[in-house]
Amino acid sequence: MRALAHPVRIALLEQLVLGGALTATELGERIGESPTTCSFHLRQLAKYGFVEEAGGGRGRARPWRLTTMGISFGNTHDDPATEIAANVLSRVVQERWLGRHQTWIETRSTYPRAWRDAANDSEYVFYVTPAELKEINQEMLDLLLPKYRERLTDPERRPPGSAPVEMLVFTFPVELPEAEDEPGSGGAQ
Repeated sequence: MRALAHPVRIALLEQLVLGGALTATELGERIGESPTTCSFHLRQLAKYGFVEEAGGGRGRARPWRLTTMGISFGNTHDDPATEIAANVLSRVVQERWLGRHQTWIETRSTYPRAWRDAANDSEYVFYVTPAELKEINQEMLDLLLPKYRERLTDPERRPPGSAPVEMLVFTFPVELPEAEDEPGSGGAQ
């Protein structure tokens, strides 16, 4: 969470997702920051395992790349201060995600018909247990990561006509579950 607790770092990750391996100078031009600032934040992201040097180059001309395909984090923490910080970070990241979705909605008429037909906004409701919800989330990752992970870091593996597509998945209960009787609580048996 500390690695992501800065807007420049979030912006760097977003640019690396779209641009592949980029130098601190290239990233600085894209996000409006100095190469020095970008270098510092890239080293911090590397410290926490989010990015790595892509090889080649020297100094600020060294390209950096993502080590992950996406970001997933929970907001459940035992420490109340950490819980608050996680909620703030989650809100910032989700606002950026939803902002990009809103941009898609506002500009989709400018995209070719094939992309407009392929894109999808959906909503489903399932009755599941917490264990089943974890399983659903893991199954989605297991389905997508093996097939598409290498395309993120290796532009040569991207098929002609492909474009970066962001998939937002929010899984959450929409209401509190019914209270279960604890053993020995005197409830109905």
